[in-house]
Amino acid sequence: MTSMPDRVLVIVPAWNEERNVATTIQEIRAADSAYDVVVIDDGSEDNTADTARDAGATVLRLPFNLGVGGAMRTGFTYAKRNGYSRAIQVDADGQHNPADIATVLAGLESADISIGARFADVGDYKVRGPRHWAMVFLAGAVSRVAKTRLTDVTSGFRAAGPRAIEQYVRYYPAEYLGDTIDSLVAACHAGLAVTQVPVAMRPRAHGNPSQGPIGASLYLLRSLFALGLSMMRRPSRRFLQEAAA
Repeated sequence: MTSMPDRVLVIVPAWNEERNVATTIQEIRAADSAYDVVVIDDGSEDNTADTARDAGATVLRLPFNLGVGGAMRTGFTYAKRNGYSRAIQVDADGQHNPADIATVLAGLESADISIGARFADVGDYKVRGPRHWAMVFLAGAVSRVAKTRLTDVTSGFRAAGPRAIEQYVRYYPAEYLGDTIDSLVAACHAGLAVTQVPVAMRPRAHGNPSQGPIGASLYLLRSLFALGLSMMRRPSRRFLQEAAA
């Protein structure tokens, strides 16, 4: 394995994002031409893979839709096998601003995981109703596990240092909210440090958001279930020893 200590891998999970993915890749390149971009085509039924490849990204195609968790674990596995010491998730739909990648990466100077937080006094991103209540509760619960104040534990705009990449290759769940809540709690249980930096999210460029009115109402129950599962799962003693090595 060739070491790439100064290289950053930007992992872009994408499912049926042919209208958005090229612009996202272009914006990542504009933010810093040194970033390496890998798009994980998560079983798309459109031309996401070809569009991403034409835009200059490396593309890994999954045979069927695994969800964000499965796509990101693929991306972190690619990062480890190719010697990257830092990796960051940027969603293909345009909501994560690539101009903020450097800001999120800077959080890795003091932690293993850096979260781009939507509710940290930057931008005007708003969530109301059951989804807002769920996010507040989740942030409070995970903050206690992480032993630091976090305001946005469901944000996918997050960066991983070498220990976090190793952790995510070993365990990165694919269940609902597992890629955010469960993976974060498991990392904290394994002794990894977490921090957050303020970022502003943008509206989705094209297509419909994943949460409609009914979905937002179900978010509370699903998130509580996801949190319960994550709290019950504990890493093995062997993993804790390896993570500390």
